[in-house]
Amino acid sequence: MRETLEALQWQRTQLYQQLQALGDFRPGTISVNFRKCGKKNCACARAGHAGHGPQYLWNTTQGGESRAQNLRLGAELEKVRKEVDNHHIFLRLCQQLVEVNEKICRLRPVKQIEDEKELEALKKKLQKRFSARRHKK
Repeated sequence: MRETLEALQWQRTQLYQQLQALGDFRPGTISVNFRKCGKKNCACARAGHAGHGPQYLWNTTQGGESRAQNLRLGAELEKVRKEVDNHHIFLRLCQQLVEVNEKICRLRPVKQIEDEKELEALKKKLQKRFSARRHKK
């Protein structure tokens, strides 16, 4: 069954509404870490001991810059977990939005220009725009 322009526009509106209702989000991951403190007499120094922890750490890299934040078990960890999960939903919704918009662009009819002068002006404008890109390389 072929999708109609109206159905795709409705689908796009639904995606926008889902994005609007998403709430707070942030990129990154949450890791659970155990570490050894380095004291020779500590229990963590024994063979087979996992180390101190668990410690929860949120990590992200944006614009080539890494950031991290220690998280306390409980409400803070749950808040950040929900924000990271929402970011994954955001990315999925954005991808779906791009796919729907691409289909809309393919189905939307091309505007017909009846006036010869207007058509020639448009052709000249487009030719100038795209030939300028070719010469810049």
